[in-house]
Amino acid sequence: MLRKTQLFLFLVPSTLLFLISCSKTSHDTGFYFWKTVFQLDTVENRALEEIKAQSIYVRIMDIDFDPSGVQAVPISPITFTQPVPKEQQVIPVVFVNQRIFTEMDSLQIRVLANKIVPFIVAKIKQAGKENFKELQLDCDWTKTSRDKFFYLLTYLQQLPALKDILVSSTLRLHQVKNIVTSGVPPVRKVMLMCYNMGNLRQFGPQNSIINQKDLKTYLSGTLHNYPIEMDIALPIFQWFVVFRNNNNYIGISKHISEEEIKDASLFTHNPNTNLYILTKDLPKANLKKDDIIRFESVNQEDLLQTAKFLKGELKGKEHRIIFYHLDQATLANHSNAELQKIIAAF
Repeated sequence: MLRKTQLFLFLVPSTLLFLISCSKTSHDTGFYFWKTVFQLDTVENRALEEIKAQSIYVRIMDIDFDPSGVQAVPISPITFTQPVPKEQQVIPVVFVNQRIFTEMDSLQIRVLANKIVPFIVAKIKQAGKENFKELQLDCDWTKTSRDKFFYLLTYLQQLPALKDILVSSTLRLHQVKNIVTSGVPPVRKVMLMCYNMGNLRQFGPQNSIINQKDLKTYLSGTLHNYPIEMDIALPIFQWFVVFRNNNNYIGISKHISEEEIKDASLFTHNPNTNLYILTKDLPKANLKKDDIIRFESVNQEDLLQTAKFLKGELKGKEHRIIFYHLDQATLANHSNAELQKIIAAF
């Protein structure tokens, strides 16, 4: 009898452990691709393979004003110089600058929608795919542009060409917290962009890409009540924010590297901060002596803390985990093993 009792006590925890491990939610994974030419190298292909990416969210184009400031037109559309790998589906993304809606009425929005769809269809074929299952619109809408952007989303879903296509929208943190003024987009799925949460233009040593204080301020107690299915986008990028003349923001530099900013012959590092002072003119980057550069990046601990916090807020709901973005330079700072740990933390 004692042996049977001991066997039972051994089997119960083992069975519970088996059931718990089997019930762990698995998540689809993928990357954003945010360049104007689609061509993958060995590093990027390996990342897709090792995190078992099912999707690539490809920025097809921006929609913004033409130089006259009157008409909304495609800006910097992507070119595919090679097909998208057969293992991944393409989810086309259109970035819509919310300022275009100040000049548009409902008729102009419908005209725009009817131009967007055939353009996307042609690009998908250029990518080597016969079709696509989802179209995502990326727009940081405000209270004043919300209704017109939502009208665009609604109208797109009525077009015959998108009859069987899921239309989704991106979602910023402030749009979750301020749901009364921001509204809820009229779609079945949103992508929560868990980055760019601080004030980029404010001078100081803060990290505007990601920080736990802002994340919790915006999302604590709000996510599990959000009424739409939600996917998650996490940052793996870095950038260089430039300030000049009494610490005035002038932009993000795309012409300096991490190696250069840590070069003591070019920059003086403000101790215990992420601020660097340029010691001489740097014409190739359009930078001047005494410009201050804030070097912002995302480390593994930031991402793991974010994943664990979101897991608690989402209450075990199933969602995709998408990294921004698929690029050799970006991936150099985050190994595939590290990305796998982040996915597992959900």
